Amino acid sequence: MLSPEPLIYIGIFVGIVMLVEGIYLAIFGKSISLNARVNRRLAMLEKGSSREDVLAKLRKELDLHKGASPIPFYALIADKAQKANIAFSPGQLILVMVALSVAAFVGMSILTATALPLRLLISVGMGVGGVFYWVNSKAKKRLAMIDEQLPDAIELMVRSLRVGHPFVSAINTVSREIADPLASELGIIADEAAYGRDVSESIRALAERLDSQDLRFMAVAVGIQQTAGGNLAEILQGLSEVIRARFKLIRKVKAITGEAKWSGTFLSVFPLLALVGINVMQPDYYDDVMGTPVFLPACIVVGVMLLMNMIFMKMLVNIKV
Repeated sequence: MLSPEPLIYIGIFVGIVMLVEGIYLAIFGKSISLNARVNRRLAMLEKGSSREDVLAKLRKELDLHKGASPIPFYALIADKAQKANIAFSPGQLILVMVALSVAAFVGMSILTATALPLRLLISVGMGVGGVFYWVNSKAKKRLAMIDEQLPDAIELMVRSLRVGHPFVSAINTVSREIADPLASELGIIADEAAYGRDVSESIRALAERLDSQDLRFMAVAVGIQQTAGGNLAEILQGLSEVIRARFKLIRKVKAITGEAKWSGTFLSVFPLLALVGINVMQPDYYDDVMGTPVFLPACIVVGVMLLMNMIFMKMLVNIKV
């Protein structure tokens, strides 16, 4: 009979990912739900905080994970945590990793008979890997939201510029009209400009921090306009149209490659599902071959081939636009 331990490992890992999300919601749930509905920067200003204090607090949060890369294991997620704007501090995230590793070790000790060194290694991998998976998913979601908001924000800037407002005032206006996460980011740029920082430099810093090509284009456009002059409203209008056209092309590519992605996923997962189904319906199905010397090497070869299939399928459908 095949060991159910791999399924237990998968279940423990899924539980770890759900647990870290539950911990995050339990600690920061109120502020997260608030951020989803309104502009957090404006909410802080409405509570009576000064513009300078709000800017200092938001900049401290943005730089929270920037200097923590040398910490062991934390270098794996420092950049992702910064992009996701995770409210956990580096120390708290490391504490979560340790707690989840302990929880995984306890779960494996109760549910499996795995050797102690292997349990320790797998539990640490699950604790670190679970937090990395969670942070990475948060970063992808936040960056996708910013990319979706950016064309509308640029169009609002264009309208503000056309009625005669300066560019910094246009950014400040847009930061009050749209929702987070982009609203607070633009509000920080407006506040920095009010205290003397060059606006194109602020936009460029935001683009580098979020690794956004569209924001880089915007920073270049603003910088050129500041040095050479020109109609910034028309430039930004063209940029907004380019971004929307690129999104349209991206969605078209996703629709075309969607079938190939699902086919690759199905072809990779189906053998594992078939293995589990056979083991459940007829537990002694593999008893005659499990003792042969080629069984384990064959399993390793199949696993490597499935992994290569997933990697190559992802490379084939990962089309950059």
